[in-house]
Order: sequence, then structure tokens, then C-alpha cells
Amino acid sequence: MRDHGISLRGLQPGRVYRPAPVVGALLLTALVILVPVATACSPAVDDVSPTSVLRLYDVGPITLDPAISGDMGSHLYITHIFSGLVALDEDLRVEPDIAKDWTVSEDGTRYVFELRDDVQFHSGRPVTAADFKYSWERACDPSTASHTAAVYLGDIAGATDMIEGRANELHGVTVLDDYTLQVDIEGPRSYFLDKMTYPTAYVVDHAAVANGSEWWRQPNGTGPFVLSRWDPGSMLELRRNANYHGEPARVDTVQFLLLAGMPMRLYESGEIDVAAVSSTYIEPVTDPRNPLHLELVSTPELSLYYIGFDVTKPPFDDVYVRLAFCHAVDRERIVAALFKDSVTLAGGVLPEGLPGHDPELHPYVYDPDLARELLAMSSYGSAEELPPITITVSGYANHLPSYIAAALLGWKNNLGVEVTARQLESEVFLYHLQAERDEMYSMGWIADYPSPHNFLGTLFSVGESYNISGYHNPQMEELLERAAAEMDEDTRLELYRQAERLLVEDPPCLPLVYGVNHLLVKPYVSGYVLNPMGIPDLTAVSVDRP
Repeated sequence: MRDHGISLRGLQPGRVYRPAPVVGALLLTALVILVPVATACSPAVDDVSPTSVLRLYDVGPITLDPAISGDMGSHLYITHIFSGLVALDEDLRVEPDIAKDWTVSEDGTRYVFELRDDVQFHSGRPVTAADFKYSWERACDPSTASHTAAVYLGDIAGATDMIEGRANELHGVTVLDDYTLQVDIEGPRSYFLDKMTYPTAYVVDHAAVANGSEWWRQPNGTGPFVLSRWDPGSMLELRRNANYHGEPARVDTVQFLLLAGMPMRLYESGEIDVAAVSSTYIEPVTDPRNPLHLELVSTPELSLYYIGFDVTKPPFDDVYVRLAFCHAVDRERIVAALFKDSVTLAGGVLPEGLPGHDPELHPYVYDPDLARELLAMSSYGSAEELPPITITVSGYANHLPSYIAAALLGWKNNLGVEVTARQLESEVFLYHLQAERDEMYSMGWIADYPSPHNFLGTLFSVGESYNISGYHNPQMEELLERAAAEMDEDTRLELYRQAERLLVEDPPCLPLVYGVNHLLVKPYVSGYVLNPMGIPDLTAVSVDRP
């Protein structure tokens, strides 16, 4: 989602892409100016005065439109205001949501979903199968300008035709009756149901959308929370949805203090209940002499932070140049000195904890001599013959992440290559990087679903909108296609491991680190846990403030 270009949430001074306390598919922090909003869907909000309030720090969402969102900062809100046919449970397994059951054809290309008949939008209107067909067709409509529809709905028959403007409906989606939806996909896809848990597949209310392009400022969702207040630069408030079809939230209200100051200071003063811990604070917070160490919660994250190469143009159209740049960066020192061992050194592309991860994969040892030899073996022969190189980064006020600065220094000292950094505002970086990218770019990706395809395929497969590098490896494509159709898990994961080995031998990127989330959580807060994709389930949180 995912967010996909990024700084490491809570792991470095001066976040560039992602807000705390959330993690995020692409990751991102943005300063957005919004008009005050009060939801129009108050009938679904509990009338009882709040008895429990969870207070968090954030910068606010970029959008609350499920069809548009591609950053984890927005997904935090969207996943609690809206919902879809299926969801991921705490173990990241697909479970029923609005769909109570489904069947799959023997050839794996037809899904028939049976919907619950008791699900309502926040306004009280019942949700039907036709609402899903409308929502998906809207996402695939070129006028919606969704960057995620092709990735998450593209397997549905007819989706590509709609996205590319050749059709005006999804012929692969059939409404059999009010509560039965048939979905035909182009071929068997082992990860199809996983993709249906992504916000692009959520249901939206056509009447709300008809209110105009910024309808999402007053969203009419189906999720466990209702947007009850949104004051720009001040507060965003979610209230428990009294008519929610699932397990009701344990907390009455969640208040996000927007851009209210330094999160650690707010936490220590008792103004917020949860705070992300950056690398600036990780050492004092883990000190047993500091009482705060008892409030620290650390969880691994299914994420990869990397530097991507544009392989479609010089000089990174040459594999030896790419390999030289990979071996010229001391990643171990970056992890130890800059991140203070609060993250994990990346091996390949698939992070620890993801099915298919290969713990034996360590392809890019720091070796300046080898890096210079590889550069000499390239078609350019030496640093003097390379064209100018620029790396695209995200952020504001000319802040360059320290790990990027370290990489630039490594290339200069070890290869004699001066790389220029060009900064884009976070919103532009995230949603327009494909057009704006230079020869290199810094990126972060958190799993949207627990499949190797969400990294190998989504980021590096030909035709994928998040394949910013322009990478194309026919051998890897063949392995990915076989893995997608393979129903035996062991065989499928071995195919993905083979694909990853090809990728690291012919690298479109330099993997840097796998993320780890570090949070401080007040003792009176129970159930606040980030899942491996960095998202908390706010319905499971309870607050017993003294």
C-alpha cells in the first residue's frame, strides 16, 4: 500500500514520508491544508458521551477516498471508516467481512461471494452487491485517476479494458442478486483474495460520491468508526459506529492531535497515549534505568526500504554499474550508526517474516575494491565516463535523510561518483514518482498482503504501476506467473525464492533495511498493537485512564 516512497517511521530524526504512530503500502508524511469537516452521518454514532478516549499523534490523511489512497498515513483512517468483502485477521489470514462466505471454481477463475444482509453505510442505507460493482467500476474509471486500481483490481476480467478506457463496465463482475456477487478473474491467482483486503476494493456509497470530488471529507463508510470531527492542523476525531456489523470498538472515541508538537514530548506530558520512538530516542528508551523502557513495544514490520535504479536509461541500464553501486555502500554501518540497530539489515527483497523469505540471502557485502572492479567491467569503464546521476527523494525544507546522505558519501568515496539529490514534496513524490523519477530514487514499501508477489511482482514486474525502475526480467516473469497459479504453498514459495535470486543477481535496487516499529504505549492502554504491516486495529484497543 501500502505508500509506498519513504522514510522509516519512527526510526530517524526528521521523518520524511510517514506519520507516527502509523506505518504505511507506500509510506508518507504530508502537510495538507484541509477545510474543517463534521460528518453528516451522525445517526451511526453512539449518543452516549464518550467514556473512553484514545489520544494519538498524527499529521492527518492525504485522502479518505479508498480508490485513490496509496499511502499508509491515509490507510490508517480508511481501514477504520470503510470496509470490504474480506479482511486480514491478526495472523494476516483472509477472513470474512461484508462477505460471509464464498466459493471458488475448480479452475480458480470464478469467485462467488455471499454477502451479509445486515451491513449498513453509516447513513443507515443497506449495502448490496451492486454497491461493490459500482465501487470497483468507479476505481477503474480513468476519470477517477486511481494509481492502485490496476494493481489490486487488475486481475478481474475487464478491469484493464476499463482502466485503459476501452470499456465502461467490469464485465467480470456480475450482480446475481442483492446479496450475491460473482467475480471472474483473468487466470488463477493464489493471492486474489489477499488483494481484496486492500482499500481499493472497499465499498463506497454512490450517493456520497455524487456530492463532488471532495466527497471523502464527509465519508459515508461501513467501518467500525465514523468521522465525527476534522479540524485542519488541530484534531481529527473518530467515533464508534453503533451500527457496525462486526465486533464493536471497545473505545468510544479516537482523537488524533494533528501536528501538535513533538510526539515524545506530548507522550511524556500525558497529552497522547501512544508515541513512535525515533532513533534519536531509542537508546534512552531501551535503557533499563529509564522507566519508559517498560512501556516500549517493538514489532517487526513486513517492509523494505531501498534505493531504486531506473534501468531504462544510462547509466543503470548496465547491470555492472548497478552492482558496483550496491557494493559501494556500507549498509551495516548505516544500520548500526544511523539507526542504532533499531532496524534489520536487508538481505534480499523479501523481508523477514514474509512467507518465502530466504535468510541465507546476503548478496551485497560492502566491498569498495569489488565495486570499482565492477564499474570497470561496465560499458562505461570508469566513473569519468558516467553521465550525471541524480537521486529523487521525498520531503520538505531540503532535509536529506541521513541514510541517503551516507549512500551518497559511499558512492563518492568508493567510486568517485558525485550523485545529486533532488527533493520532491511528499504528495508529488508518492503519486507522481513514475513521471518525476531521476536515475535513482529512495523508496519504502510495506506489505499490503502477506505474499511475495506484493514485493517481487508489484514492485518489479513488467506493466505494474509501482515498477518505478522499469525493470523487466523475462525469466523472473515466468517464475512469477507459475507461482501465481500454483496452489501448493511449498512449491509456490520455492518459485518465489528462485525469482528473488534472479532479482538480486540482476538488481533493479539496493535493498537497505527491513523495518521494525518501536512504540511507547501508556500502561492504561490495552490492545494497541501494530500488525506486521504496521497498522493498529483500533477496535481492539481499550483505555482505562486513571
